[in-house]
Amino acid sequence: MAKAQIKGVRIEGLHTTVGAVEKRIDDELDALGGDVAQLERIKKAIGLEKRRIAAPGSTSLDLGQQAVSRLLSELDVEATDCDALIFVTQTPDYFQPCNAAVLHGKLGMGKGAAAFDVNLGCSGYVYGLYLGHLMVAHGGCSKVMLVAADTISRIVNPRDRTVAPLFGDAGSATLLCASEDSSPAYFALHTDGSGWEAIAQPSGAFREPVTEASQKENTDAEGNTRARTNLHMNGADVFNFSIREEPIAIREILEYAELDAGQVDAFIFHQANRYIIGNIAKRLKIDPAQAPADTVSRYGNQSSASIPGAICDTQAQRLAEASLQWVLSGFGVGLSWASAAVQVARGTYAGLDIQET
Repeated sequence: MAKAQIKGVRIEGLHTTVGAVEKRIDDELDALGGDVAQLERIKKAIGLEKRRIAAPGSTSLDLGQQAVSRLLSELDVEATDCDALIFVTQTPDYFQPCNAAVLHGKLGMGKGAAAFDVNLGCSGYVYGLYLGHLMVAHGGCSKVMLVAADTISRIVNPRDRTVAPLFGDAGSATLLCASEDSSPAYFALHTDGSGWEAIAQPSGAFREPVTEASQKENTDAEGNTRARTNLHMNGADVFNFSIREEPIAIREILEYAELDAGQVDAFIFHQANRYIIGNIAKRLKIDPAQAPADTVSRYGNQSSASIPGAICDTQAQRLAEASLQWVLSGFGVGLSWASAAVQVARGTYAGLDIQET
């Protein structure tokens, strides 16, 4: 089982950059079928009010680069001080080379620094955090920059009601550093590849290259319009997976870290939607106030950037006042899920800004 306790690493700071363009669900009534009553139910139950998407022509790399630059500036750290760059994304700028290599060059990092991508979505931030901790604790790195950024809005059909109102775009940066004084971090990683079709973009890579037929839009019985080059999601399967596996995963990481739920200052879940987070919290019998769920209402589901996005959106002021114990947990495409228990020191920087255009 992929489970680890890792010592000697601290989170020095986080920054999230959200997309420049605000989209309000009220303005998309026609694309969502014109059903006002259904729209109001979506807003109330699922928490979808507005989201921010990337400026036209910009990419996940652009969002990630702004987040990294802001973080380095806030922490007074040079890019050349970083021994590794991990870039978590499912929407890279190119098939080749990886985003990490391109960003490495843009930042002017040293030739001795490692740089690689991780192709994961909703669980990707925790996976990246795990890899970064390992590289600092056991891989000869003193500082590792973790970037998680996605522009999922670019692969969603605007007339697909199952996903169109959900996704926002964001880039995040997290700096990990060696620290003898830090508390151990605990990780548990999981995968169920038998369910991979629940969230997928069927056409566009080498199994099914783009063709005229794969770009043809089709409308299903529920009125959702999409092509095979668009993101497809089976909402019922994803919901069932989330509320089945996440409570088990949270109990597992709490037991592994020898924590009671009451000792956790915040459970930062992947911001899938308010309804899913609320159901997970209810099954765990934790106070809803411990599980922030409003970031998705302001910025949308930010895929790999949603956990750091929620941290920067909801925890910055708390970090200024006290050390915090967090449980972080991401779940989704793969199917993949991952959880971590981390303690973050008082005064740790966390910031959020809007993409510059």
